[in-house]
Amino acid sequence: MPLCYGGGVKSKEHVIKIVNMGVEKVAVSSAVFENFSVLNEMVSSVGSQSVVVVFDIKQSNRMFSKKYNIYTHNGTKLASEDPLEMLQKVQEAGVGEVVFNFIDRDGTMKGYDLEYAKILWEECNIPITFLGGAGSLEHVKQLISDTENIGAAAGSMFVFKGKYRAVLINYPSFQEKMEICKMSDQHKLIT
Repeated sequence: MPLCYGGGVKSKEHVIKIVNMGVEKVAVSSAVFENFSVLNEMVSSVGSQSVVVVFDIKQSNRMFSKKYNIYTHNGTKLASEDPLEMLQKVQEAGVGEVVFNFIDRDGTMKGYDLEYAKILWEECNIPITFLGGAGSLEHVKQLISDTENIGAAAGSMFVFKGKYRAVLINYPSFQEKMEICKMSDQHKLIT
């Protein structure tokens, strides 16, 4: 099973050590803002396919604002860079994948931010995954149908059930996955 490790990764030496342990991909976040050149070093050391950049973003609290901000350190530190500009920079640095975690939607189970996800997807030419807000298979289906080749990550929808949010591990059946993805020659579903 493919495995991605993240958390506290700050240097190319960290990335090399993790990949040498058998981990396929390494996720970095705050290191990108502390020393952007480290991203180039990581990609050069292990290849672009093994470097994933994770952006924790949330919408500005200003009324009528559609501005999004990037946060680091578990959502506690505001980064001054714009998400779209950073997306362009990390693509130019050669990373293999980007994850956008909508931290203000995390755990809400009210759906992905489809409008901004589509904007980000249109600007991205590498694999991209969205996380934060999924509460049903319909939410996943909406994200996939609005953006096509995309990763849809979820957590709470697989764990919490009912109005009391009881803990019940639950995954879609093969048929439900087939219906969501509507397999074609362009879209393959790994089961």
